[in-house]
Amino acid sequence: MAAPVHNVLIAVRAAGILYRARFFRKTVGPGCEQARLRRRLTSTKAWKGKGSPRMRYVDAGVDISRSEQAKDRIRRVASRTFTRGVLGGIGSFGALFALDAKRWKEPVLVSSADGVGTKLKVAAATGIHSTVGADLVNHCVNDILTMGAEPLFFLDYLAMSHMDPEIVEQLVEGMTRACHDTGCALIGGETAELPDTYAAGEYDLAGFIVGVVERSRIMKAGAVRAGDLLLALPSLGLHTNGYSLARKLIFVTAGLAPDAYVAEIGNKIGAELLMPHRCYWPMLKKTIAEGWLSGLAHITGGGIPGNLPRVLPRGTQAVIELGSWPVLPIFSYLARLGQIERDELLRIFNLGVGMILVVPPAHLRSVESELKRRREKFYRIGEMRNADSRKSQVVFTGALPI
Repeated sequence: MAAPVHNVLIAVRAAGILYRARFFRKTVGPGCEQARLRRRLTSTKAWKGKGSPRMRYVDAGVDISRSEQAKDRIRRVASRTFTRGVLGGIGSFGALFALDAKRWKEPVLVSSADGVGTKLKVAAATGIHSTVGADLVNHCVNDILTMGAEPLFFLDYLAMSHMDPEIVEQLVEGMTRACHDTGCALIGGETAELPDTYAAGEYDLAGFIVGVVERSRIMKAGAVRAGDLLLALPSLGLHTNGYSLARKLIFVTAGLAPDAYVAEIGNKIGAELLMPHRCYWPMLKKTIAEGWLSGLAHITGGGIPGNLPRVLPRGTQAVIELGSWPVLPIFSYLARLGQIERDELLRIFNLGVGMILVVPPAHLRSVESELKRRREKFYRIGEMRNADSRKSQVVFTGALPI
């Protein structure tokens, strides 16, 4: 019986070798990868998986139809800001703007990008979003204003956990309102739905602006001289800085809700925190065009000590008298809640100063007259002096009235 069993084993092994050879030719030989790929793409079972439902993008948290609704609202609202320089509409891969070459001899483009920070969390908590949209534009306009630039066009970037057309419309409405007030066109941007990056109801917002200035009119730090005077234009509140600390003090330390009324500041705390970031371009257009300023400083994150030195030359020092302008009640309230020291307050908040003008004595009367004509408040807060370049470029005298 041994021989027949041996023959059977040989036959079985031979058949196995033949089968494997045929399998090799079908699955490993030339063209096998393309064949397998075709079978996977055309096989319903392979596409669906074993017993799993057919997947769509919305199942991953991205709803294209809602995104398109939001974009339609953006196109409709943003088109109201278009100026003569805008070519085409919103929706292309890039935005077009034609610079009026007849207006400028040596035009220099000035650009900037910024955000609104955690003020967005206050907007989300109150359900009011149009104010932060306007804040974004105004912040960017103020930044390029310090170079003497006129705003031309603006673009935004909006990323959300899930696209909400109503929130998007509020944000864009605020941006278009601010753009309209400054003569700046909202010509494009980007929306992104990122469910795994942001928690439900959260979003982030960034802005990008381009302006233009005549090369001979660019404001440079070297123009500031000892003897120049410092005028402060008031802010309306925190503007867009210091919100991480302010939110912790108000919503955690004090345990307040956004609609809580605070007698010390005379307002609901949510409304106070959403006070607009002022735009200083309309009131300063003529002053800049006339060349009456030697410098401009936008007081944002870092306060006066962190921003005024950005427009000062080495060897000069700004001497600022505390108490020469009124500190808004919100800052006094925050200082008391957190028992914040003076120098820390000055480094975090604007304390009621949104823009500082550096004015040569010869133009002081003209600048003050122009601001009065526009019924704008201003405060003379200090002056420039020569100083050792190793010393701080900003020093304070007096005491904060808080």
